[in-house]
Amino acid sequence: MNVLVVSGMWPPDVGGPASHAPEVCEYLLRRGHGVAAVTMADCAPAPERYAVHWASRRTPLVWRHVIAARLVARLARKADIVYSTGMIGRSSLGAALARRPIVLKLTSDPVFERSLRWRLFGADLGAFQDARGIRIGVLRRIRDLALARARRVIIPSEALRELALGWGLPTEKVVVIPNPVSPPELGEREELRRRHGLEGRTLVFAGRMVPQKAIPVALEAVVRNPDVSLVLAGEGPYLERLQELARSMPLDGRARFLGPQPRQAVFELLRAADAALLSSSWENFPHMVVEALAVGTPVLATHVGGVTEILRDGENGLLVPMNDPEALAGAIRRYFDDEALQERLRAAAVASVARFSPDEIYGRLEALLEEVASAHES
Repeated sequence: MNVLVVSGMWPPDVGGPASHAPEVCEYLLRRGHGVAAVTMADCAPAPERYAVHWASRRTPLVWRHVIAARLVARLARKADIVYSTGMIGRSSLGAALARRPIVLKLTSDPVFERSLRWRLFGADLGAFQDARGIRIGVLRRIRDLALARARRVIIPSEALRELALGWGLPTEKVVVIPNPVSPPELGEREELRRRHGLEGRTLVFAGRMVPQKAIPVALEAVVRNPDVSLVLAGEGPYLERLQELARSMPLDGRARFLGPQPRQAVFELLRAADAALLSSSWENFPHMVVEALAVGTPVLATHVGGVTEILRDGENGLLVPMNDPEALAGAIRRYFDDEALQERLRAAAVASVARFSPDEIYGRLEALLEEVASAHES
């Protein structure tokens, strides 16, 4: 089977899609399949064992989309199937022009993501489903046309699946396959704490600085725990305003924003932390939760969306209602004041996410791609 993998992000970009696409390519290559990749980049990606084709992000917007769609179409003609983890409109159009089947992976509502970038909406993904407006309506139409072309739509969580079915997707087309986690080699926890300057009771957040992460709730919870610090790794459109908010709060420097960090550093921070903190108002499949547990670190989080498909209250973390700083502050106090609880949660962390191993997850993806490619040939 020859597979064309399409991704809007690629190393050195930081984020889940930038890690996922190369991992898929390597897995399929090891399994004996032909692989090529298409991505958007600021400069030529580093050489791989397979061809990585790219279109420049520096090209003007409309022309950039045209170039990417044409690139996908040209390369898809040499493939049996297209697997796209981003650029769904361009991927779908390119696959259609090449008359090749396409499997799309969604990690969020692409209309919501675009609306955030364009500042059309400022709340969370769940609330966005009721948002209205001409531009939002047009974006939804484009999304639905791309999804209609897909043979299968892969979604990482039941929470996002329920939303996607509300867009009119047929149930038989939507397949839930979680995201895998594969931590890199890490050193001893105390050495990692020294390396990253973590002292005393420290929580870590790693992710995008966007409204649905509800980071102001996390900051307020930390204010209520004066002996606790919070380290935040990530970037996003709300980073500067969150930094300003933190400076205006009585935190005395206990909230430290690191900006975007490479994958290795994120895992090191999560391993070094006493616990990971997630205050989101909605989540699909929270990478940080799985990554923290995979390196043995419990998670204190809100009871929303896909979080509850990973985190079990009192077993590998603590769950509290969303948008409730006092409840989150209480969970932080309870965690740090109960050493037996910390030890129990930490002991259960790694085993609780064993089902997200790359071989398990990518094996399911490979089988799905082979099924779709075979059905197209027949």
